[in-house]
Amino acid sequence: MSIFYIIIGFISLVAGGELLVRSSVGLSLKLNLSRMIIGLTVVSFATSAPELIVSIQGALNGLSGLAVGNVIGSNIANIGVVLGATALVGSLAIDKDFFKFNWPWMMIFSFVCYGLLWTGNNILRWEGIALLVLLSVFLVLLIRRARKQPTSVDLDLDVDKQTSNPWWKILVFLSLGGVALWLGSEWLVKGAVEIATALAIPESVIAVSMIAIGTSVPELAASLIAALKKEKAISLGNLIGSNIFNIGSVLGITAIIHPISIQSDSLSLLTNDIYWMIGFAGALLPLAFIPKFFEINRMKGLILLIAYGTFIYFLFDTL
Repeated sequence: MSIFYIIIGFISLVAGGELLVRSSVGLSLKLNLSRMIIGLTVVSFATSAPELIVSIQGALNGLSGLAVGNVIGSNIANIGVVLGATALVGSLAIDKDFFKFNWPWMMIFSFVCYGLLWTGNNILRWEGIALLVLLSVFLVLLIRRARKQPTSVDLDLDVDKQTSNPWWKILVFLSLGGVALWLGSEWLVKGAVEIATALAIPESVIAVSMIAIGTSVPELAASLIAALKKEKAISLGNLIGSNIFNIGSVLGITAIIHPISIQSDSLSLLTNDIYWMIGFAGALLPLAFIPKFFEINRMKGLILLIAYGTFIYFLFDTL
């Protein structure tokens, strides 16, 4: 029954994430927001909704290891699996914003996350507020840059169709997406906890691996479909933005709703997993200078996938 809950939870998260992304884009277009701002803010936040719902659900159930593990694992999976698999299908160019803005901010958020968790093994409400304030600063600077450098973001979405959708349809899809995400998170957390209990595996390990992959499935599916269609629907900058949202909004909002505290059986998050998260983020810089320069090609994608497989191997080998 646990496997059933996990499978149906995955399906609900994918469906809910898809509905939420499309309805959010439709809403933004109705409000005449630019495609650049839509791609870098609304869509990034919407695709982080599965992580947010699962983390809040875990924290409310007293499973803080699951909440933090989900964010750390999702950030690792976004680079190791989503970026790696997408690069195998089609190479991704690295633009100048990667060096000047996106990558430095991802590293800032990664180290801030590390610092908050190490000072007391928790994230208190005021620290959650601080994360949201930092995220707000990032968004303000991001929007300013978008206005100064008006470039199109090729989203794998039918913009004309989204614009023509009536208000009631957008709001219905938005509601259905939210309900699907909530139910999916309930089932996914329930199934994961049952498996962790039956196998005597800490919920943090399940969160960093199984649940993290589950909440990253919408991004993975969208990225692979876009690559197969040879459409530039994902860029390295947008993927980094998703990781920033995971730390800033997911951990921030979760901590405000229910302070996060790492228990003794989940300390591997601080002694092992968070170093992998920082390592995957930092590795993107040297990868940019390995031939081919300024490109994540198939070879680099394969390297990322092998690195992720190594992470998963050591994760379970130490149990």
